[in-house]
Amino acid sequence: MGRPVLHTRLCDILDIEYPIILAGMGGVSTAELVAAVSEAGGLGIVGAASMPAEEIERQVRRIRDLTSKPFGVDVLLPSGVSAPRDPNHRGTEAQSKDGKGEGAGAGDRPKRPRDYLPAAYNTFIDNAEHEFGLPAKGEDSEWTAGMSRLGSGDFSKRQVEAILDLKVPVFAAGLGNPAPWVERFHAQGAKVIGLVGNVKNARRIADGGTDVVVAQGTEAGGHTGRIGTMALVPQVIDAVAPTAVCAAGGIGDGRGIASALAMGCDGVWIGTAFLVSREATWPDVLKERILAATEEDTRVTRLYSGKTMRNINNPLIEYWESQKLDALPMGMQGIVSGEIMSGARQANKLELLMNPAGQISGMLHESRPAKDIFADMVREAAEIIAEGLPRRVKASV
Repeated sequence: MGRPVLHTRLCDILDIEYPIILAGMGGVSTAELVAAVSEAGGLGIVGAASMPAEEIERQVRRIRDLTSKPFGVDVLLPSGVSAPRDPNHRGTEAQSKDGKGEGAGAGDRPKRPRDYLPAAYNTFIDNAEHEFGLPAKGEDSEWTAGMSRLGSGDFSKRQVEAILDLKVPVFAAGLGNPAPWVERFHAQGAKVIGLVGNVKNARRIADGGTDVVVAQGTEAGGHTGRIGTMALVPQVIDAVAPTAVCAAGGIGDGRGIASALAMGCDGVWIGTAFLVSREATWPDVLKERILAATEEDTRVTRLYSGKTMRNINNPLIEYWESQKLDALPMGMQGIVSGEIMSGARQANKLELLMNPAGQISGMLHESRPAKDIFADMVREAAEIIAEGLPRRVKASV
């Protein structure tokens, strides 16, 4: 049997064989997985949410060692309050004396990221560490530093400048509007992808010149919105035409791909199905929790980043929700979760860690090489479109 054919205009836009894009999953979509998807004929995308510019450069160079095919890099472009840029700079929260902030005392300089947090959130950290038997963290940790970066506009700017300097073929904004950067990427011949969860933002990024809009339904893992994929995708297609649209959320096999193409999409953006692949840079214990999950075992929470994020449910999420605290802005909330996750890693209680996954988790039962997952998706989608539908459905116009 020959190689399946599954071609849309997305393939022409991105110079790929099949209209399948690997979601830029932070901490998961790194060089080996990205290269595997690109080599299979799709577009691999690095999940660089918390990566410093130097790590982005290292990942890009490694990808170019592994494949000559197109690939992309995904970062978050958050708006709102940023995390403190300098750990020795006293922010207004740390200076306040009205109970909203916890300082180290008049004239003292905070020594930990958590010294910037309002008092109630420091109390939550202490209580969570006690509740789950975690060691208290008295110094900066890699987890805390990575999570706290998510709110920094300056950090995001350095990331994007690095991607431009490296002349990466595709830039993706997993959160926020890439419009301010579109002209510079287009000047290099690069393409720009933007993710949205509603029609308003789809129009906004399309008007800004984005080449591909990804309409992501609430079924998706990680940062996600409130609208289901089947309802969202047709409305986005109509709103941004003729801009190319991909579907995301609830797509984990060839049936999902065929459905998206039938709705009028030009391709798909897939995360969770590749999150459990062998190449995914994710702890095996967390992959196993996804593989063991049903469709009802995920939960949307603001615990980990401050934004709505779908995760495999765990006791820490349940504890956070029971405390009825409002999430802090993105980088600040990352300090809260980062402190606790650092302790969880030290105590080897990995079940408490952030574990983004979509509702398709119930469809996934084994970890396999990414190329095999990809090939099965393509084969099944092509078979449905070429033979399955004509065999099962009779239609005429």
